[in-house]
Amino acid sequence: MINTAFAMGQAGAAGGQAGGFTAFVPLILMFVIFYFLLIRPQQKKAKEHQNMINSLKKGDRIITSGGVHGTITSLGDTTVSLEIAENVKIKINRGNVGATLQTNAPAESKKGKKSK
Repeated sequence: MINTAFAMGQAGAAGGQAGGFTAFVPLILMFVIFYFLLIRPQQKKAKEHQNMINSLKKGDRIITSGGVHGTITSLGDTTVSLEIAENVKIKINRGNVGATLQTNAPAESKKGKKSK
């Protein structure tokens, strides 16, 4: 009777070892899903932001990540000087540029226009 029970115990242990790789399949699938849904789009957005920062030039209208609107007056290696009002200039890091509004478009004066 003891021999029969011992044999049954060994057969159950051998079956558990065969399923070792199949336990990792769901983890691998979760990583693939996270890559395509989270990691890859974030890398793409970071690359687009870096291209936008590298293409900045004097006269561009931008919005900073803090929400400040301004026009670029000068560019440094790591900084950008913005004119946010007449004779009011600030310096920010290039990485804090959130978006560009328009590029080198001349400002239209509203003095010559009359509203009807």
